[in-house]
Amino acid sequence: MTTGFIGFSIPKQERVSTIILDQKTVREFCTQVNDISIQEIEYKPFLRFKIANILDNLTKGTLSTYLQSILTDRSGGAIVVDSFKHYFKENQYMDPKIFGVLLSTAISHLIGLPNLDSMSGKFYARFTVNHTDESDSYLRQAYRRLELHTDGTFVDEKTDWVLMQKLESLNCVGGDSLLLHIDEWGDFDKFYRHPLAKENIQWGSPPSKNVSEKVYHPVFFEGGKWNLPCMSFIDQFAEPQNMKQGLYLNAISESLEKDTNIVAVEIPVNGILIINNSFWLHGRDEIKPNVNLSRELLRQRGVFV
Repeated sequence: MTTGFIGFSIPKQERVSTIILDQKTVREFCTQVNDISIQEIEYKPFLRFKIANILDNLTKGTLSTYLQSILTDRSGGAIVVDSFKHYFKENQYMDPKIFGVLLSTAISHLIGLPNLDSMSGKFYARFTVNHTDESDSYLRQAYRRLELHTDGTFVDEKTDWVLMQKLESLNCVGGDSLLLHIDEWGDFDKFYRHPLAKENIQWGSPPSKNVSEKVYHPVFFEGGKWNLPCMSFIDQFAEPQNMKQGLYLNAISESLEKDTNIVAVEIPVNGILIINNSFWLHGRDEIKPNVNLSRELLRQRGVFV
């Protein structure tokens, strides 16, 4: 039994759950956090737990239980949170972007503890996707498909989950989130049982990520409650040291991109997508070109506690 929200799954996307917060929960959350600024939650870490506790109390503890049970369940592990953006017409309660950051912060701290995001130097990163881009990674390149990957491949810390939020979307057609559960990947067994599956690969990152060290880990490992196969992979930041590694990684990338079980998920403005990073790969479909494109996204990633 849940309080203050409803949870359900959509046909053909049974592994992806949806949470819809009700109007009373949103209104009361805004009322109780209205005096807390974004700067304060950046400077004072304990305030992040305060707003998480406010949200948990409004849902009588059922939201934190629901989030954790879904995200740690191998058969699920993915959640879309709808913040009922239509309640924010004419800024009825508070500025939608401020609300979005506070809500996603509360939710992430009900799940666990966010890692430091080296790109931003904070516990979260906010970035824009526009018509033009001069960055050194695919993240901000709107008009190309962002290939399937997991987060945290190039840092020496655990990344159990990833939270992605759409704070703004103007003149944007396309750009849906792409998801593939590794248990649905048709070629999983082929690559998991490959001789290189457990061999350490070197991983690095471009300057914008602000991580200079190299890390070493295999593509596949065992983890989670049942010690089942998990994956850590991103094509752009892999640094193979020989032909065998290079061809193996290339074959994985090509197989993932052509798999027929990829799910496209449309996230509403101020909506949140949270996935278990150990057995879900994620990417982004290309966006239709528009010189007036403006998209602002937020990302948090962290560990279960």
